[in-house]
Amino acid sequence: MRIAFLYIAEAYQCYHGAAVAIELARRPGIEVQNFYNDPETPHHLNRIRDAWSGPAIPSYPLDRSLPVRALQAVKFLGMMKSLVMRENARAIARFDVIVAVENTVAQLRALGAERPTLVYIPHGYGDRARGFIPRIAAFDLTLLAGQKTADRMLRLNLIRPDGYALPGYIKLETADRLAGSTILPFDAPQPIVLYNPHKAPRLESWSRFIEPMLAQFQAQDEFNLIVAPHVKLFRRKSAATRRRWHARSTGNMLIDLGSDASVDMSYSSAADIYVGDISSQVYEFLARPRPCVFLNAHGIKWQQDPSFAHWHFGEVVDDPAELMQAVRRAPALHHRYRAAQEAMAQATIGDRSPGAAHRAANAILDFVAAHERHAA
Repeated sequence: MRIAFLYIAEAYQCYHGAAVAIELARRPGIEVQNFYNDPETPHHLNRIRDAWSGPAIPSYPLDRSLPVRALQAVKFLGMMKSLVMRENARAIARFDVIVAVENTVAQLRALGAERPTLVYIPHGYGDRARGFIPRIAAFDLTLLAGQKTADRMLRLNLIRPDGYALPGYIKLETADRLAGSTILPFDAPQPIVLYNPHKAPRLESWSRFIEPMLAQFQAQDEFNLIVAPHVKLFRRKSAATRRRWHARSTGNMLIDLGSDASVDMSYSSAADIYVGDISSQVYEFLARPRPCVFLNAHGIKWQQDPSFAHWHFGEVVDDPAELMQAVRRAPALHHRYRAAQEAMAQATIGDRSPGAAHRAANAILDFVAAHERHAA
């Protein structure tokens, strides 16, 4: 059986699927190959392979024509995922199984790839509607962490009762194996606040909150602050811009716009308090329930909106001037939110016993075997 793992987007998504590739590559009769769009991907695949003591898996860059490479060089245009898919559909379609951690790969069906079994592993389990879009239904098998996401996808007819499995949160398992690889550079061992903003327009908190936040944290000596936005917030910015932000780090503030530690859960594991807006990474933080503060930078009416379900797990701040007071209150108020955090974390993350990647690999092979028996 030939299985392709397809990383069509940014390299941070490797942490959600690479461990499954390693588990499959250990099995007799299975040939696994990685294909990637982002040139930074091999570095992260190698980190994960080393953490798992895994076998070597061949990795190849996806073909990109000169026009596509030129478009990708204009960073604000992004990874040109659909064009890259179109240029590689015929070659990828020769595999028996294609595993993806980004739902753009669903378009392979429209591009004529009828034979391979398409497997989807989402790169996060947030609450926003964009994680539940119609093209997910094109996948044959979807591997999810917890029942919460499965129930919503079933209601929306994005998955079938026999077309999904719940192996657990694969990234958590990889993060555990990488734990301890990051040393935080703070001057004093104070409680750590993690600010983890997203990039989504009309939802992001960075533009309104970052400058007041840095000023407030610089003026106090109670907390250390890690500023680690979603990597896509600055990925399309110049290296000079990123250097200027990093240079604003101090003895109690670390600004990290895209290092390994910003994508492998090092910071969410180390932090004592989470500050954010709408990133699905909040559920990685809540794998171990702790105080949260959420930033409503756009006056959103969020209370009854399922896309903001996680904002019920901590105080919601609308005014940047009130941020530091909310951070100071968060530990004392945590008892109000802890039960809800625990319940939703369980529903989102699912089975936390060792072996999530192993269970995911089994689910893929069992699904293929079942369909081969049915076809016979």
